[in-house]
Amino acid sequence: MQLANYIKANYGIRLKQEKMTLVSGRLHNVLLQSGFSNFTDYYNYLISDKSGDAVITFVDKITTNHTFFMREPDHFYIFRDKVLPYLIDSVKEKDLRIWCAACSTGEESYTLAMILDEFFGKEKLWWDTKILATDISEQVLDTAKKGVYSNERIAPLPLYWRTAYFKKYDYENSVLIDKLRNEVIYRKLNLMDSVFPFRKKLHTIFCRNVMIYFDNETKNRLVEKFYDHLEYGGYLFIGHSESLNRETTRFKYISPSVYRKE
Repeated sequence: MQLANYIKANYGIRLKQEKMTLVSGRLHNVLLQSGFSNFTDYYNYLISDKSGDAVITFVDKITTNHTFFMREPDHFYIFRDKVLPYLIDSVKEKDLRIWCAACSTGEESYTLAMILDEFFGKEKLWWDTKILATDISEQVLDTAKKGVYSNERIAPLPLYWRTAYFKKYDYENSVLIDKLRNEVIYRKLNLMDSVFPFRKKLHTIFCRNVMIYFDNETKNRLVEKFYDHLEYGGYLFIGHSESLNRETTRFKYISPSVYRKE
């Protein structure tokens, strides 16, 4: 299928047969609304559209954006108890560079922001702790920027965080306070881009539960790029269902789905 090849070439996502059925279902309404009777005509429209609107809609339909607060929580504890104490001692310019890749609707990046705020306390005044959070879907980035979540979704968070960092939005939802929302910079970025727009190397990268959609060649290329964009001593967090080949990767294994550049 032409669309499957297009997705793989441009976004690294390998669609298995069951995923193809899911994506076809998601795109069905797009075809109807756009007046196309088949996927070939839609594909030709997609690659010829100069406005970029067709691609934006397409990406929003093909991406899986399942996430929630405190997903795989041990990563956050390692970040708080091991990574941050190391960075406090080693980052002399007090400029932390943390990248939340494939941030989806913002739960992961805001969790990191709450950890940083609590960890540094008043000392935070002297540090730049803003987090860069990126995704290829403009739809999920818009949701993340708003910082509005149902009370049910924020329930897994510690009570202190829910009271300190959220305020009532309406009867069923809460919104992050501006202080926290301003700590995360959201940008559109495709992990398949040949060049990442970073002027300085990073201290920590979270890229969790994304590479499960890539084939080994695509995953290995991305991991190499992560390595090159990290400072020595920097950490890479991936999903618990993911792993790196310890015989070939330049990263050092620290614990399940946690790696370090040494």
